[in-house]
Amino acid sequence: MVVTPALAQRKPPYWASVAAQANEARMRTGPGKQFPTSWIFQRPRLPLRVIGVYREWRKVEDPGKTQGWILSRLLSPQRTGLIINGIAAMHASPDANAKIVFRAAPGVVGKLSECARGWCLFDVNGQMGYVETSSIWGVDVEETRR
Repeated sequence: MVVTPALAQRKPPYWASVAAQANEARMRTGPGKQFPTSWIFQRPRLPLRVIGVYREWRKVEDPGKTQGWILSRLLSPQRTGLIINGIAAMHASPDANAKIVFRAAPGVVGKLSECARGWCLFDVNGQMGYVETSSIWGVDVEETRR
């Protein structure tokens, strides 16, 4: 697996996710394999916030606010979100009064796109709906993306 140029050149803080091909991604206490493993991510596509860079290592924060170092090749620029704060309604359009097309339980991970004005399009294995950014971890509340 190779680090994508887009991910390698970004300045923290920014969002990334555990690479889909990574069956196991070790978070370490420092930027090197000589440092002990503090956590093993076994969930591809889990969103992580990159908060630091040292050579090929990225300091990340996970949804539980745990921080550690992970090899950059185990990260993907694919934007994902994690449902937090209870069951989240997925709407047909970015409006609280829009039809609810499905609901997602806490812990569900989906791809993010089209974020604006406090809403993001959330894709869970092809099932899509708009969710309020306050219901997901992996996006800044007022973030805009196309």
